[in-house]
Amino acid sequence: MKKPSRRSFFFFIFAAVAGLLGFQIGQDDLDTEMPPQALEKRSGEAPLIGIASLVGDDYIRAVRQAGGIPVVLPNTDGSAAQIQAYLELLDGLLLPGGADIPPSEYGEEAHETVRVLDDSRYQFEKSLSTAWITKSQKPLLGICLGSQWINVASGGSLVQDIPSELGVNHRDRNHAIRLEPDSRLRGILGTSLLEVNSRHHQSVKRLGDGLRIVARCPDGVVEATETTDPDRFLIGVQWHPESLVFEDERQAKLLKAFIDAAREDRAKGTAE
Repeated sequence: MKKPSRRSFFFFIFAAVAGLLGFQIGQDDLDTEMPPQALEKRSGEAPLIGIASLVGDDYIRAVRQAGGIPVVLPNTDGSAAQIQAYLELLDGLLLPGGADIPPSEYGEEAHETVRVLDDSRYQFEKSLSTAWITKSQKPLLGICLGSQWINVASGGSLVQDIPSELGVNHRDRNHAIRLEPDSRLRGILGTSLLEVNSRHHQSVKRLGDGLRIVARCPDGVVEATETTDPDRFLIGVQWHPESLVFEDERQAKLLKAFIDAAREDRAKGTAE
């Protein structure tokens, strides 16, 4: 199969950005239509951030505020060729929230509360997350379901239902978390204690390979993981920073650190 050219990819991005104008998100110069040549020039200044299976405007807003160019990835094509193209041409990947990963992925029968992803999204995100983790060193930020994908794609498992298994509730509430003092995430946020929003009923159970737990709720539920590789940005958080970035500068720091890491990786690749 012929490898997609960078020019054709920018035409794809242009179409995606043009479609997003309908959301009327933000007021910057991406809100005016521009030719592909102008977008290609802009892409040299800002990193291209893939957002898998878009589920809300907040992800786009957060990426744009942090200085990245959001590229919405359709979940209709999880082919090896398409995944490889994303690995080569994107500078960073954001895995957003959503429904549940089928427990068969980590060798368990489904609890009655599990509501699995639709098959197209499941197959796409399984292929994309696994390839991004194992075949790339580019930055990755997982949010809620995205954090769970990082763990499962790394060989870990999940608490299928926090209320049933742990006797606590993590849906539709805010709560405190404590971050590990020597973690990358603690360094980014600049604090060891943080209040976060919470919308999940699953969390890390068996930790995946190459990961470490870097934040927990006082009730013991895992709230964040990151890679043990000090040279890579790979972080998963159970809360939703994309909904908080406009009111909490600490949450904005997380998105900015992600975009900055993607920008640095892009510059390194250009230099090579």
